[in-house]
Amino acid sequence: MAQNSVKVGVIGCGNISGAYLGISKIFPMLEIAAVSDIDMDRARAKAEEFDIPTACTVEELLADPEIKIVLNLTIPVAHAEVGLAALEAGKCVYTEKPLAVSREDGKKMIDLAAAKGLLIGGAPDTFLGGGHQTCRKLIDDGWIGEPVAATAFMLCHGHESWHPDPEFYYKAGGGPMFDMGPYYLTAMVNMIGPVKRVSGSTRVTFPERTITSEKKYGQKVVVDVPTHIAGVMDFANGAIGTIVTSFDVWGAQVPRIEVYGTEGSLSVPDPNGFGGTVMVKRGSGEWKEAPLSHGYLENSRSIGLADMACALQSGRKFRANGDLTYHVLDLMHAFHDAADAGRHIELGSSCEQPEGLPLGLLPGQLDV
Repeated sequence: MAQNSVKVGVIGCGNISGAYLGISKIFPMLEIAAVSDIDMDRARAKAEEFDIPTACTVEELLADPEIKIVLNLTIPVAHAEVGLAALEAGKCVYTEKPLAVSREDGKKMIDLAAAKGLLIGGAPDTFLGGGHQTCRKLIDDGWIGEPVAATAFMLCHGHESWHPDPEFYYKAGGGPMFDMGPYYLTAMVNMIGPVKRVSGSTRVTFPERTITSEKKYGQKVVVDVPTHIAGVMDFANGAIGTIVTSFDVWGAQVPRIEVYGTEGSLSVPDPNGFGGTVMVKRGSGEWKEAPLSHGYLENSRSIGLADMACALQSGRKFRANGDLTYHVLDLMHAFHDAADAGRHIELGSSCEQPEGLPLGLLPGQLDV
């Protein structure tokens, strides 16, 4: 065990767990002490694969007084139930996105964490990667002037062609906005700040989907959520953002994210990754590649969890915190609400921009 490490218990050993369990080893402040799943065979298999000392039931994990953080990797509809149980057990909670399916459940989690003096937050943490931290620094340092506007596009044809169990992508808590929107919205809040008002339009293009991945080939999925969402955001600082997320598009040639300022423009890497190419255009000059100012360029999933562990030990605020993750949840619902109501929706939440990472960090380090 690394000195000053924080013991973490993982609940949920599905598709995403391998990324966390493998990459968490690069952060000395983390010790994955136990894994749990409703399928104990799956939990035992993950424990063996990643050399985790304990595979146990959820109840046993929550009863372990040495585990300080629960990493909640369950499916979205279980995020609130598992998160609330962990908080009641006195554990800090880091959850996969989204924080919860409903605003009400998300608020319960935030309020309970505050009442118990515990930390809560979660994915995505890609905004802490070197690509997006470079973009944040360029904006903060005035390279494109004052942000005026931003655009974001996530366009594909859904996940039933490759995911072994794609049904939940088309149920409550799924759809392109709740699946991929957190990456794009978190990245934009990191660069520009919180949003105060949105409008939106939504549609369902294909009411039924056919699974073509091997495990469930040919099975049908009834679509219960919008699969094409277009939204407009009024940021608190006056910038205007546009976002389109879709599972209805066969192909597109649009940027992932761009930010436009009074003195230039910024082309932002894919927010579903940690590195990528950053391009800057100043005034009437040419687009030029900007050297990356920060590390964590490869897959660094768990960096947000590691930041929570650092904050738990030092008392500082951690970056992928509950205010940020709840604001993103509120935003995603607001686009759908605006479409249903045919009007602008004022956001009931806000958050601070997360602090940028320091320059010059060594691998596995988050504080200087």
